[in-house]
Amino acid sequence: MSATVTTTTRHEGYRIGDPGYRRLSIGLFAAGIATFSSLYCAQPLLPMFASAFRIAPDQAALSMSVTTIALGIGMLVVSPLSDGYGRVGFIRISLAVTALVGLGCALSPTWPVLLTLRVAQGIALAGLPAVVMAYLREEVQAQMHARATGLYVSGCAIGGMLGRLFAGGLADLLGWRAAIGGVGILTLACAAVVFALLPPSYGFVPSPPRPARLARLTGRLLTDPVLLALYAMGAALNGAFVGVYNAMAFRLAAEPYHLSTAVAGLVFVVFGIGSFSSTVAGRIASRIGRRPVAPATAVVMAVGILITLAEPLPIIAVGLTVMTIGFFAAHSLLGGWVAARAQLGGGGTGQASATYLLAFYAGSSVFGAMAGTAWTVGGWPQVVVMTLALTAVGGLLALALMRSRPLPAAVTTPVTD
Repeated sequence: MSATVTTTTRHEGYRIGDPGYRRLSIGLFAAGIATFSSLYCAQPLLPMFASAFRIAPDQAALSMSVTTIALGIGMLVVSPLSDGYGRVGFIRISLAVTALVGLGCALSPTWPVLLTLRVAQGIALAGLPAVVMAYLREEVQAQMHARATGLYVSGCAIGGMLGRLFAGGLADLLGWRAAIGGVGILTLACAAVVFALLPPSYGFVPSPPRPARLARLTGRLLTDPVLLALYAMGAALNGAFVGVYNAMAFRLAAEPYHLSTAVAGLVFVVFGIGSFSSTVAGRIASRIGRRPVAPATAVVMAVGILITLAEPLPIIAVGLTVMTIGFFAAHSLLGGWVAARAQLGGGGTGQASATYLLAFYAGSSVFGAMAGTAWTVGGWPQVVVMTLALTAVGGLLALALMRSRPLPAAVTTPVTD
């Protein structure tokens, strides 16, 4: 499965303007679209699931939660394997299997079968997020890493938007099965782009999984207080983000809006703005460092959540836009920070990224489902209270990170954490 290419000279990493950088950027942009469109295409369909299978809102939200938790757990296995056997092969296989399982989801005869296939899709997706972060760290020059990470997260943001809009529109016309199948076809198209363009792993140095080494790496990655804070911040902010959008699907389908799935799905257009914020955050962090930027992302999210308390739809859309800007800026920042911290601390970037993303998706799994319960119990105000509390936790962790001490960078590794 290795995509490693042996060269006689040390690969110094791609930079802006290199043909390889353009191919890498387009390939990972497509991978980001495939990841988030497959992961979140079920979100606008939650009311349809509740109606079709005669289940409660919190049960319908499990179609999101089981996928994200399976993704997070799967990364703990895939990331160490990719450290030993290469990055590109895992990325390609993950995309192909994700698309095929997505097509299978469209044929699910019962709710348990659909949930089982969504679990399988989460496992298939595990070969993407953490492996991509490690691949970027190895293939792009250190000075370009924050910007390249921002571009990948931009693809994730646009994928989240396309998956939701595409699924919502098809669902209104042809039903939820056609919606999920359509996203599967979109994922196949993205896989074709990745197969055609993504460069081999020139900067990859194999480190086959060894139990003793893996135990040492895991111990270091789970005892570094900065990494622990980054993991927790990702879990809290993603929990708030997914919780808002899960509950929003039910809010817009209920009184006083009664919006169709397609019209309600238009709120996800704001993900396009999220793609812009992740790139901008990466550029700012490259200039002034990540620590000053992190608290601002949580504040922006909190402001956006508060705005959604208003009832007029245009104001709700503004609130979702502001929250989405803050979230994708935070995600871009945290993902790159974890990889940089792990590299400077002695390696294990793939494992560190996997641990971060496990926490990230565990947060969305747990709190995304809880948002459905909050909606059932207390309506939108209860959802706002819950998600604001999570955002406050993320903000406090960001403030604590401002006081942490960066690890010293090696002369040959011009990167900071």
